[in-house]
Amino acid sequence: MEALLGTSIGVFIGVTVVLSGFAAFMTGQALAATWRPVWQLWLYILMLGFADRFLTWALFQGELLSPTGYAIDTAVLLVIALLAFYLTRARQMAAQYPWLYERSGPFTWRERGRHVDD
Repeated sequence: MEALLGTSIGVFIGVTVVLSGFAAFMTGQALAATWRPVWQLWLYILMLGFADRFLTWALFQGELLSPTGYAIDTAVLLVIALLAFYLTRARQMAAQYPWLYERSGPFTWRERGRHVDD
């Protein structure tokens, strides 16, 4: 597993999931809160993946140019950012347009008065 990640599991969890994951979560929230399209999230997360690899290398002597490590790190960060984006967007749609939309789940909204069986 360490060969795929380019570092140890502990460093992966600490740097990628906790530290960079927090940054990815905040990025997703910020993009949703400013009404930006979700495709812009990809650009920011690709850059955050590079920063994550650099921190892993600089602080813990992880492998800097690990293609699989970068891909795995970036995929984890993208999932976290997408979760934050859609959590924020669903809350935002229901709060800003309460006469039009209501929440139908943590990540989704629907037109008010419209139900699944309609």
